[in-house]
Amino acid sequence: MSKRIVILGGGESGVGAAVLAAQQGYDVFVSDGGSLKDNYRQDLLHHQIPFEEGTHTSAKILDADEVMKSPGIGEKNELVKAIRAKGIPVISEIELAYRHKGDSRIIGITGSNGKTTTTALTYHICKYGELDCALVGNIGYSFARQVAEDPKKWYVAEISSFQLDDIVTFRPDIAILTNITEDHLDRYEYKFENYIRSKFRIVMNQQEGDYFIYNDDDPVIKENINRYPFHSNPLPFTMQHEPNKGGFIRNGQMNIETGNEKLQMSIYDFALKGIHNQYNTMAAGIASATVGIRKQKIRDAIQSFEALEHRMEYVSTVRGVEFVNDSKATNVNSTWYALESMDKPTILILGGVDKGNDYSLIRDLVKEKVKAIVCMGVDNRKIHEAFQNDVPLIVNTASAEEAVKAAFHFATKGDTVLLSPACASFDLFKNYEDRGKQFKDAVKDL
Repeated sequence: MSKRIVILGGGESGVGAAVLAAQQGYDVFVSDGGSLKDNYRQDLLHHQIPFEEGTHTSAKILDADEVMKSPGIGEKNELVKAIRAKGIPVISEIELAYRHKGDSRIIGITGSNGKTTTTALTYHICKYGELDCALVGNIGYSFARQVAEDPKKWYVAEISSFQLDDIVTFRPDIAILTNITEDHLDRYEYKFENYIRSKFRIVMNQQEGDYFIYNDDDPVIKENINRYPFHSNPLPFTMQHEPNKGGFIRNGQMNIETGNEKLQMSIYDFALKGIHNQYNTMAAGIASATVGIRKQKIRDAIQSFEALEHRMEYVSTVRGVEFVNDSKATNVNSTWYALESMDKPTILILGGVDKGNDYSLIRDLVKEKVKAIVCMGVDNRKIHEAFQNDVPLIVNTASAEEAVKAAFHFATKGDTVLLSPACASFDLFKNYEDRGKQFKDAVKDL
């Protein structure tokens, strides 16, 4: 009898997992409480995978040998509680993909901020260095689908805490932890330590031949690293001291040593600007050196990398005013990093769905760099309360077009208009991509 796996959620990770599970001979059933996107519905029909949408039939779900839960479904969900109560094992998509990846290897990247940029840059360097690799996980293609349809020797995977919550044997050969700041606390009973534990799960199955690359300047990582024992080789990256192995920046030079390889490069040659991107670049550089990419290839790739869409993306300069799209900044820490890299007077577009934001984290940077705030959200009270004494101009707008026009009105030649909302986008937009796209369209219409 084949093992019965039920997949909760029919998005990219759910359908990717269903395709892989069916290929591997599981008895698969997909259940989605909402409606499926057309392409995913066609996928399931094409692979003859039974599914339901708009409902969850608990009898069918609780009959599973195993449940693969999409990362968006939390533990408070009644169905998840029923599955747990019945003792049915719950796994994530990366666990299923790991099981069937054969002898392929994994670079797994997690962290509260910077993980998307670090993942994209690591993949860019590996690809440039002619490694047979794929970019998977949170950043694009489902890991499970890639394993099913186009397996590679290496997978560069962006991994969220939600995916790490339900791993059992998943083990990256190289793990990167960029930083840990308060995020998604609504999913962790509002306990920061639960979220921290979740992030450190990336190293829990690592072995002696594996590598753990981590930010040694991040206070939360430093404070907790001894609480979560790991067996892999530590490769810290830092700007505060010179570790024997790992990476550091001193006097404008990045230095990387992984044991068999030494690399030096000027930070002024990095394609990505800002201190936060120097950390991301160190992490990606160390990972690439660890997998044996040649030094010159790493240098060339770091210089030729293009920033990601919606992450500190330069849009245009209109009458001397520069526009930057950082729509992917959905928490206050991301906005802190964006402001930290601004070197011109800034008009900041903020707002959206607040995830319990503490705006005091960016108050000093706002005082120093921001001349006006344009709010773009349904409820902007908290932003007004946080900055009314620090910024002379704060206005409310109700669309990307209005926000861009207001910001342009306040700007003078030599200023930067920065969309870095520090909030989720679901009040006025479909998602952060939609928000960024509408912002860019509005800039083009000026």
